Amino acid sequence: MSTFTTFILLLLLAIIVSNNINNVTSNQDVLINNKAVRVLSAMKWAKGTLKGQLLLNKEAEDQSYNECVKLYEETEPRLARLVVFGGDNHKYNYSHDDAITWLSAALASHRSCLDGLKEKGLATFIVSRNEEAQNLTLLLKDALFHYRQLSTHTKTVTGEQLIPISSNKEGKGLLASWNAATSKPDIVVALDGSGNYKTINDAVAALSSMTRPERTVVYVKSGTYSENVEIGKGLNNLMFVGDGIEKTIVTGNKNVIDGATTLNSATFGVSADGFWARDMTFENTAGPHKHQAVALRVGSDLSIFYRCSFKGYQDTLLVHSLRQFYRDCHIYGTIDFIFGDASAVFQNCDIFVKRPMHSQSNMITAQGRDDSNENTGIVILNSRVSSSSEFTAVKDSFKNYLGRPWKKYSRTVFIKTDLDGLIDPKGWKEWSGDFALSTLYYAEYMNTGSGANTGNRVNWPGFHVLHDANEASQFTVRNFIQGESWIPASGVPYWAGI
Repeated sequence: MSTFTTFILLLLLAIIVSNNINNVTSNQDVLINNKAVRVLSAMKWAKGTLKGQLLLNKEAEDQSYNECVKLYEETEPRLARLVVFGGDNHKYNYSHDDAITWLSAALASHRSCLDGLKEKGLATFIVSRNEEAQNLTLLLKDALFHYRQLSTHTKTVTGEQLIPISSNKEGKGLLASWNAATSKPDIVVALDGSGNYKTINDAVAALSSMTRPERTVVYVKSGTYSENVEIGKGLNNLMFVGDGIEKTIVTGNKNVIDGATTLNSATFGVSADGFWARDMTFENTAGPHKHQAVALRVGSDLSIFYRCSFKGYQDTLLVHSLRQFYRDCHIYGTIDFIFGDASAVFQNCDIFVKRPMHSQSNMITAQGRDDSNENTGIVILNSRVSSSSEFTAVKDSFKNYLGRPWKKYSRTVFIKTDLDGLIDPKGWKEWSGDFALSTLYYAEYMNTGSGANTGNRVNWPGFHVLHDANEASQFTVRNFIQGESWIPASGVPYWAGI
């Protein structure tokens, strides 16, 4: 079907939907439904334009265009769930939090597309299509604004849910109760040939064509797997388990200096929803001189990483979008090494700052919220920040900060976390001049350690030292990522509150 035909059909759909919504009860519901249709239409149009470019451009540029098409294709199903058809049989069930999450993720994906094109020097194409790009951006922000105005979104429709949160294997708690000696996986990956496959990519290819149970378990035995892995859309509800941190290792070295985009540099990328992982290490060994080099990229809603390690230098962990939970994990890096625009909570994790290149400073976070109505942010809760072993002796020779604002409404909160003395008294670093200093939201609440003194912190309008538990509680698992409705199924321990 041509892009033009698709566009016309979507316009007709908008008219049909607006005139035939029997179960939508107010003009406000009609309004926001039409917002969703307009966004979906604009995104399909943008995708079609990019597919056209793929037919015209040389191979060196294909990576960025393909990346954009993939991002839009991953986003479309979520946006489609926001479109309510007339009649009694609604297909999908979603909450107000779901709607805001999916629209925030759509905005993150659109920005990632534009950022990737800029990284590859395709500014001419961006300028030529600037009106289309801006139109999609404005439609997404407008939809976010209107959905955000709904104090509660009580539309509950029967039928398929996006992510089943129960498991038909061994009952609930499968991720926490996994035992390599007694638990039965669906697929085994082993370098020595003792499993079903020798590489993770071969296992993923098999998963794409097989009929799977609700929660599919892939056991990756001890070993170093040198491969770049993509868990794409359609592979929902996978659970990857290894033999432990530093035992099961997935490693790569793609980076922007050698031609990859930041998004595409990931050693392991996840776009399928409901992804769980435990007892694995994901690393990018490109080194600090190669600049952006991602170890793990996550755009998976309701994803959980338990007892995992993420190792790199600049841009180690890309929490790209949607709701994510990290428990008992280790994160290593130098510049912006926890970054992205997800709603991500880290509990009981160890964050290790490594040695950067000469004259560089370290920034732990670079959160990418670009609109005030997005529900995204990075929350570090009951965790620890310290230097890695090779950095300890020289840590005082470098400036080390909790984060800097990647986008205009960047939001990051450290709560009850032990901060080593390596953290500069200012706490936070500017991105460029006064960019975002009045619109960001950075906060600290009841942190401990020699780096936690807030007496000399930055004096920005957007920085807050919290004293009220009620204000801090909006960033808990319970309130920030609605974790009580989906984390218990995994059995992973967590604190719902502060």
